[in-house]
Amino acid sequence: MSATTELPTSELPDGGVTPRLRARSAADVEYAAGHTNMLQLIELRWIAVIGQITTIAGAILVFDVRLPLVQMLEVLACLIAFNVASHLRWHEHRPVTNKELFLALLVDVASLTMQLYLSGGTTNPFAFLYLLQVILSAVLLEAWSTWTIVAITLACLAGLSVFAQPLPLPFDHARGIASLYVQGMLICFVLNAALLVVFIFRITNTLRAKAAQLADLRQRAAEEEHIVRMGLLASGAAHELGTPLATVSVILGDWKRMREFKDNPELLEELTEMQTQLKRCKSIVTSILLSAGETRGESAVRTTIRTFLDGLVEEWQDSRPVRTFSYDNRIAADLPVAFDSALKQTIDNVLDNALEASPDWVGLEAGVEEGVLTLVVRDKGPGFAPAMLAQFGKPYQSSKGRSGGGLGLFLSVNVARTLGGAVSATNLPQGGAEVRLTLPLSAIALDKKAEHVST
Repeated sequence: MSATTELPTSELPDGGVTPRLRARSAADVEYAAGHTNMLQLIELRWIAVIGQITTIAGAILVFDVRLPLVQMLEVLACLIAFNVASHLRWHEHRPVTNKELFLALLVDVASLTMQLYLSGGTTNPFAFLYLLQVILSAVLLEAWSTWTIVAITLACLAGLSVFAQPLPLPFDHARGIASLYVQGMLICFVLNAALLVVFIFRITNTLRAKAAQLADLRQRAAEEEHIVRMGLLASGAAHELGTPLATVSVILGDWKRMREFKDNPELLEELTEMQTQLKRCKSIVTSILLSAGETRGESAVRTTIRTFLDGLVEEWQDSRPVRTFSYDNRIAADLPVAFDSALKQTIDNVLDNALEASPDWVGLEAGVEEGVLTLVVRDKGPGFAPAMLAQFGKPYQSSKGRSGGGLGLFLSVNVARTLGGAVSATNLPQGGAEVRLTLPLSAIALDKKAEHVST
């Protein structure tokens, strides 16, 4: 009856390393921000297309302004084609570079220039729309790209003042707001102001989100570095503890054979308990050395979800002084998976924290829903303080009042996060606390072609 089997590297998921849904790197953040910015330009370009069609139709039909309609529609057709191509590019899984955003803004400047050339040049009140392109470039592009846009728009304005035919609109400023030129200038200002407020606000939110994500990545990197240092210290301590634990084990064995202890049942029972606890200490030391010195592919074992959890619960319950332990395994399909000592220690840490808060009762509920393994640990203790819930999973956040407290949950959160899962905590309305650990099955599941565990 074999419950677990040492799992060779070649049979582990993802070619020897269990697939881990890692936290997004800085490149992933840049990728998301670049795609969002490109989408902003695409939406702005569609607004420009609709605005140009409306303006051309109004100028011809309402104000009877003679415009080269065919040529202006050809420019619009080119702009629409470019925007469709931009949509297709946006759906590609490639980072959006500064050069691509620069090219997109250049196309917008070129389109605006052609339309202004065909409709009066600098005498067209909508020439102020160049400011929109300049401000967007200042927000989205690198410094050299922004100054290039400034130089190009300035050259376009100068060229329009020289080569474009003036728009046949009377500059009758004496009429005030009744002047067509003044009305066009007011409409241009409203367009500029509205588009800048909306899109700059959205772009700024994207930049804030990017900065927050990068800050989160830096925090995670610092936490992972902290874990590495802790692992090195734990590995060194485990090596040092190996010899004295072996010595104590030999001494206890000798004492059990001595007549003084054989004839005293109480002392013999205490010696047996000491040996049991010593075996647990040696098991912990071995687990630390294994985790520090071997890869997951070498230390993982093939098992099933129910077998792993049932064995973990039995071992934990036998080695802890819990008075009442409620275990509810609701997993229907006993799927083949690969578990290692790090995940086992994670679950043990959560259970140990519940036991310290509530020695009389601890509950564990296990279930699988939509490809996610969920473990819920409950206790009837005092619950978490609000400050601890706000900083849950951070190192040295503990209610135990001793130096170094809170590291167990800190390690549990990071192990779960490395595997693509999460650990959350809440206080229950009836009293006590609940810690929920979620883990995607894809992070631990074995390939269906792999040999099943014999039971």
